[in-house]
Formats: sequence, C-alpha cells, structure tokens
Amino acid sequence: MPELPEVETVMRGLQQRLEGRVLLRAVANRPDMRWPLPPRLAQTLVGARVVGFRRRGKYILMRLDNGWSVLLHLGMSGRMVIGPVGANAPALHEHLELATDDGWRVGFVDPRRFGSVDLVETAREDQHRLLAGLGPEPLEDGFTVAVLAAALAGKKTPIKAALLDQKVVTGLGNIYVCEALFRAGISPLRLAHTVPGARAQRLVPAIKATLTEAIAAGGSSLRDYVQPSGELGYFQHAWKVYGREGEPCPGCPGPPECSGIRRIVQGGRSTFYCPRTQR
Repeated sequence: MPELPEVETVMRGLQQRLEGRVLLRAVANRPDMRWPLPPRLAQTLVGARVVGFRRRGKYILMRLDNGWSVLLHLGMSGRMVIGPVGANAPALHEHLELATDDGWRVGFVDPRRFGSVDLVETAREDQHRLLAGLGPEPLEDGFTVAVLAAALAGKKTPIKAALLDQKVVTGLGNIYVCEALFRAGISPLRLAHTVPGARAQRLVPAIKATLTEAIAAGGSSLRDYVQPSGELGYFQHAWKVYGREGEPCPGCPGPPECSGIRRIVQGGRSTFYCPRTQR
C-alpha cells in the first residue's frame, strides 16, 4: 500500500493539474470500490471548481468551491492516471473518470478495488470516520519528541508495530518505519515504552528526514504504483535496509563483526534492520 511519500507525490501531481480547474465531467464506471460510492458523487463534482488539496495520513482530500471535499484512498493497487481528453480510452479497471475545462482527464484505476472515494463537507473533514482517529502528521511541527513519547508510554508492543499504528503517528508504513528505525539506531524489536528519552530524540528527526527525502525523490515504486505523470518513484534506490536482506549494512565493517542486513517477520510483515547498530 502506498505510504505517505507516495500519497504526497500523487496529491502534488493532481494539484498541479486540477487546482483552479472546473470539472465538466464525472463518471463512475461502477457503483462501488471498497465501499459503495456516494450516490450523488457525479452531481456534486460536475460544475464545481477545484480550490485546493490536502493530505491527511494516506488519504487525499480534493476541495471544491461548493463546500465539499472528495476523499480519495489509493488502497493496495490504486493509482491516478492523467492525460488529455480524447487522447486515451479509459484504462482497464478505471472506476472514476474526471474531465476538466482545460481539456484534461483524470482516472482512478484500481484493479483490486481496495481503494475508496467518498464525499465529506470541507468544514467537517476531520470528523470523517476514516480521518477522525488519526494521529499527528509526522512532517508537521506538532509531531514532537514529547508527543511521540506520550503516545508510546506504557506500550509493550515492539516499536515497529507501534509506529505502524495510525493513531500513534499517521502515514507511516512498513518501508519507512524500517528506514527511520535504522536511521535512528533503534531495534524494531525494542518495546515501545522503552523508546521515550534519548531514543525518541533520535527517532523523531529520523522519521522526518526519511519522509522528506522520499517525497523529494518522488516516492517509492512498488508493483503497480506510479506517479500521476506516469513516472515511477525512485526512493527505493536510496533504501538503506528495506529489501536488502544479507547485503552489507551501511557503515558496518562487515564480517565477522556484522553479517549484514537481517530480515525478520513482525505482524505478518517483513522487517529489515542491522542487528549491530540498531539496539
């Protein structure tokens, strides 16, 4: 599933093409995705001007001048495709089509249909059922060492699992948790309640730096994820541990002191880390 940097990349691509434009056409090619589409989706979209965008965790909010926001979630296989009107037919598994007053079309393609589209009043975005329980945004000023320490206090789950909890901090997924923990020198096996203190002081800037670099790189390319422009993200070329089982750890002297990056399974997901430097 796309994580915060990928979602931010998609949002910025949509913003560049749609902000300020009037939607002349909105067609739902099926009545549902993960959940049923709003019954008045097309009527709400057609004739509205897109006035802005917002990302909340892994969700995209497209704000309209009629007081409504379109909530988009890419799910496991969702992607947005953009091109000139008439230049391309609807893609396979394209469930929602939009066309703008300057001759561009946007399609929401999702083969597995784990993505979702919903409507929410712009003034009530944070009360939507999918957004109401989300934790702080990791790239905002409100995500501080003190905030993270408070969220981890008393948690006896591994720190890897705690950081994947969207109520602790939103937008993080398996890849960037692995990368941030490596950067901070914290073992993914360490219990969360032992992190507040010096480790949390390392972890918060590590999370921010990892996400910032990934966004600057355009997000990571996994399976069928592509940017709206069609360009693949390339942060995976900068991964230090994720997907690199058995490879030399960055900065380690190698055998016999360090046998390389290790892979374990936590909560059904692969975790990659350096057993020598992450404690």
